[in-house]
Amino acid sequence: MRFIPLVMIFAFALATSKRAVASDPDIISDFIVPPHFNGTIDGSFFTFTGFRGIFDQAPETFKGSKASLVEFPALTGQSVSYAVLQFPPNTLFPPHTRPDATGLLFLVDGTLEVGLIDTKNNLYTQKLQTGDLFIFPKGLVHYQYNSDPQRPATAVAAFGSASARAVTVPPAIFTTGIDDAILAKSLKTDVGTIEKIKAGLTN
Repeated sequence: MRFIPLVMIFAFALATSKRAVASDPDIISDFIVPPHFNGTIDGSFFTFTGFRGIFDQAPETFKGSKASLVEFPALTGQSVSYAVLQFPPNTLFPPHTRPDATGLLFLVDGTLEVGLIDTKNNLYTQKLQTGDLFIFPKGLVHYQYNSDPQRPATAVAAFGSASARAVTVPPAIFTTGIDDAILAKSLKTDVGTIEKIKAGLTN
């Protein structure tokens, strides 16, 4: 009779440990120096200069400039990263999800239409004005859209992970090799429509 409770405890512990691996682990030191780092640990180690000059020329399409673990090794173990998002007029960051991190978006200039979908398929939308903050809970599908035909928009985003991966929905579905017949059946359409969507994403 004691076997069943022990199995349940083991299963719970295993599930909990898997959830812990899905987020950044806590560290027990002030900071971590990555193994490949050869320089001196001084103020420059804690400084990221990769955003210099990004506002000198306006991009023609949506552009996201990141300061994550890859670009800024001092973030190792710090559970935080950052991005500058630049939206020319009438541009979109398509529906995507961040499985590792909550996102907090601050609109610096312009307006943005944002939306997120919860696990019950409820859609929450908002038209952001300059100075607004919007939170995107971890793992939920969301998007940002600058619908203004003339004015660009700029936002900064902070993430609760040093490696806030983005999984963009259209490419994940249509460019990863899922059979056209499966996609057509899943989306209740025909193979010809699926082929047109795929062609539009690869051109």
